[in-house]
Amino acid sequence: MIIKIRVTPNAKASKISNEGDFFKVKVLSRAESGRANKELIILLARYFQVSKSLIIIKKGEKVRNKVVEIIGVKHLPKEQISLKI
Repeated sequence: MIIKIRVTPNAKASKISNEGDFFKVKVLSRAESGRANKELIILLARYFQVSKSLIIIKKGEKVRNKVVEIIGVKHLPKEQISLKI
């Protein structure tokens, strides 16, 4: 499954919400040295219940708008959740 994501780094709480055409993800980490991307992968793995190795950032390594491939997703969760790292 390929999804579009809008990432907000340096947020007060980690959160994932489905906005229809894209997912809005807030991460605690700053966008330095790939920290926000690492946290994004951890959050997505928990949200979609897959291994971190099955999540690949296809486009947008260094920007807020990303295209991510998630291998082996069985369902698409629709609810908004808050996660702690």
